[in-house]
Amino acid sequence: MLIDWFTVIAQALNFLILVWLMRRFLYKPILHAIDEREKRIVGELADAAAKQTEAQEERDEFQRKNKEFDRQLAALLSQATDEAKAERQRLLDEARQAADALSAKRQETLRNDAHHLNQAISRRTQQEVFAIARKALRDLATTSLEERIGEVFIRRLQGMDGEAKAGLAAALKTSSSPARVRSAFDLPAEERAAIQQALNETFSAEIAVRFETAPDLISGIEFTTNGHKVAWSIADYLLSLEKGVGELLTKKDTSQAKAEPQSEEPQPQTQSH
Repeated sequence: MLIDWFTVIAQALNFLILVWLMRRFLYKPILHAIDEREKRIVGELADAAAKQTEAQEERDEFQRKNKEFDRQLAALLSQATDEAKAERQRLLDEARQAADALSAKRQETLRNDAHHLNQAISRRTQQEVFAIARKALRDLATTSLEERIGEVFIRRLQGMDGEAKAGLAAALKTSSSPARVRSAFDLPAEERAAIQQALNETFSAEIAVRFETAPDLISGIEFTTNGHKVAWSIADYLLSLEKGVGELLTKKDTSQAKAEPQSEEPQPQTQSH
């Protein structure tokens, strides 16, 4: 069989031209497109990995922030609970203190009321006793009793010490008005004369005297001149006794107030008269 070398060479040449053309216009663009696609896929995969990494970081950050928020919320709740307990305890303490203060004030008020009531009863009893004594003495006073009182007054006048006598003598000399002798009853002439004589002898001078009646005097006689006074009466004894009893009650009240125990309920005190 004869080989047609021209045909073979032409076909080989056509094949080479076809290969070159395919390589030039088909294979290279395909390879270039494949490379570009691979590069794009690699880029997209890298971008996807970066986005996944970023998403994971954001997820981790969100979880961290969520845990931090839960921790802060728990801390705030615990703080609010502690503050609420502290405020509740403070309000309870204030209420207890206010109740104790109110109770103490009420007890103190009750003690003061009981103390004042005892004082009032004691004072009223004292006043009534001395009022009854004065009334009884006034009712029992008679002219004969007044005459006896006049004798006692003369003895007192004659028994004055030097200083009192000198002061009364000076008052008599400087007085521009007569001295006064006051008594609860109108003294008889004999009694007046006896008193006048006693005054003249005591001060060695003629003493001008004006006799007056004073119903407020209780069984007594009073001699006054220029601010000086010589007196004797049962009323003076009553006044002295009343003053002493008043001072005794005041001292007793002061001692009881200092020694009074601070009890839950005030105990009423009794006083003897």
